[in-house]
Amino acid sequence: MKEIIQKLVAIPGPSGFEGRVRDAIQNEVKPYADSVQIDALGNLIVTKGKKSANGKRIMLAAHMDEIGVIATHIDKKGFVRFSNLGYLFARNCMAAHVSFLNGARGVVNGDHLEDASKLHSLDQFFIDVGATSPKDCPVKIGDVGVFERPVIDLGKRLISKALDDRIGCAILVKAIQQIKESPNELVFVFTTQEEVSNRGATPAAYRVDPDLGLAVDVTDVGDTPTGKMEVSLGKGPAIKVKDGGMIADPRVVRWMTDTAEKAGIPYQMEILLGGTTDARTIQLTRAGVPTGCLSIPTRYIHSPAEMIDLEDVENSLTLLLDLLRNPVEIK
Repeated sequence: MKEIIQKLVAIPGPSGFEGRVRDAIQNEVKPYADSVQIDALGNLIVTKGKKSANGKRIMLAAHMDEIGVIATHIDKKGFVRFSNLGYLFARNCMAAHVSFLNGARGVVNGDHLEDASKLHSLDQFFIDVGATSPKDCPVKIGDVGVFERPVIDLGKRLISKALDDRIGCAILVKAIQQIKESPNELVFVFTTQEEVSNRGATPAAYRVDPDLGLAVDVTDVGDTPTGKMEVSLGKGPAIKVKDGGMIADPRVVRWMTDTAEKAGIPYQMEILLGGTTDARTIQLTRAGVPTGCLSIPTRYIHSPAEMIDLEDVENSLTLLLDLLRNPVEIK
């Protein structure tokens, strides 16, 4: 698991530019899949198994994109102004290293503020790529990039950029590789552009037309000194009850909690006050789909240094496999 996580987080893939991530995932899963397709928005759709008489078509979604930047202006000294791809916390940008998809690299800094106690807003930042003018600047308007940060292996825990949601992608990759039999038709969708309003999942869910939906994504935690949320690292996967964009189907929540309890898998209940996942899009497709979300507790989401606990990841995979290997009863 650690190997596939480290492989996926190292690949740059901001919203709308997920191709290299998709290629890496496709290489991992193709030998285990019944079919592999790529749709018009770049979603990777991997199907495994057929629906039996008592089975369902289950759509599993994890998004490939990460938060990023896009160049909007090059000033006369060669400094790059930028906007966001996905939600960026301005406080996390100062001194961050940026790697553009064209190979250019730079560091973020900001305009001089008369009041040093104030925080910069996003439009007060620039990226210094070592240029002296627009002519020698290696970045052009419209070029995109991501934060650059090496993976820090703490043994039980990992720190990296892009764990949102390469960790979900890694779990789905392992599920595809490990699951041998299921009464259900399993459709694993590695989605694009989740960080910009769940755009990839919208046509994917319409195409798949699932009987049941399940997103695998990260969620915030409340175990830091000023945290106020009842989710912690190391206490198991979180089963979503509600977030800022959806209320999980109570029948799906019960199915997930019952399965975890029967298997002795630790879990937590998640109520996220802001933000949402591809689960919202799946839930609202066509005439509506019973949908839930399996969440991996993550510290410092949407920063260049997110943190996960590997025991939570392994327990998330174990729970997901138990959910998929058996007939689904939602009631």
